[in-house]
Amino acid sequence: MLRVMTWNIRTGGRDRGGPDRLDRIVEVVTGQRPDVLALQELRGFDRDGLSTEVAGRVGMLPHLARSCFGQPVAVLVRPPLRVLSTDRVRRPFHHAAATTVVATSGGPLTVVSAHLNPYSGGRRRMEADWLAAALRRRGGPLALLAGDLNTLDPTVDHTARLAGLPDRYRRRHLRRDGRTVDTRAVARLRAAGLVDLWAATGAPEPAGLTVPTRHGGAEFAGMRLDYLLGTPALAGRVRAVRVVRGGAADTASDHYPVVAELALDPA
Repeated sequence: MLRVMTWNIRTGGRDRGGPDRLDRIVEVVTGQRPDVLALQELRGFDRDGLSTEVAGRVGMLPHLARSCFGQPVAVLVRPPLRVLSTDRVRRPFHHAAATTVVATSGGPLTVVSAHLNPYSGGRRRMEADWLAAALRRRGGPLALLAGDLNTLDPTVDHTARLAGLPDRYRRRHLRRDGRTVDTRAVARLRAAGLVDLWAATGAPEPAGLTVPTRHGGAEFAGMRLDYLLGTPALAGRVRAVRVVRGGAADTASDHYPVVAELALDPA
């Protein structure tokens, strides 16, 4: 069984003027022991720093994609899972998108770690189109898009949820008319053929909320912003999806990690 996890660790696990959260992040990752880990918001990290401060401590190998405007993202892989190739999606994302292909018993598995624009729904839609095109070109039958998509689930009514947010944060999730909830990025990815692995399990929507945590998140109002989206062939191999709560996960970041178990083995 292959375990994959996605997590936005908030500003590289360090707060300005506050405590370093890296020990708690390492504790959560060690407890979950993913084979593949997609990380977002790696502020202050280059590849060597990520290798020393996080990846080396949890026994994984990091593949980092630097950002044009925001923060790096990465895919970490645990041996003996074999890396076939690494790259990044070469578009001007606000943050970045890292691509890693690993060898599994079912064939090559492409994993993309992405973090979409937090401020503009139009930019998120454009970035989603870039990701869909990249997966069409080189994703193969088994592909997984993992990350903080900063987009609400298009199948859920979010009216009441958004009503309680301050206006400056509510606007991030509305179309230009100021009324329509903007779910276009995830909707476009689903229309491109990707399957929302959480929804595919039939789990109730509240259990899938990934923000906020006890660490904070004034811009959030009980939302699912972190996703695992897979090709139909990969979705058929999903055995479980869950949000990791409790213990160090409550305060290690303002996002909770999401973990999926796949009926695949290292090849």
